[in-house]
Amino acid sequence: MNVFKKLGPSNAFMLVLCAIIILVAEYLFLTGDQLHAIFIGLWAPTLLGVVIFIKQITNGR
Repeated sequence: MNVFKKLGPSNAFMLVLCAIIILVAEYLFLTGDQLHAIFIGLWAPTLLGVVIFIKQITNGR
């Protein structure tokens, strides 16, 4: 739990959200809906990229 305290609530929420997105994409892929799984699976790196971009903007000020 100490790791989540260091991350902060917003970063921990984004990591959990990305993990859920990856699990949903894997479920869809294994049940035979490959195109939707690939589409949803691309959300996780996009969200992480947006978070990194926002952090760089706020740390630059």
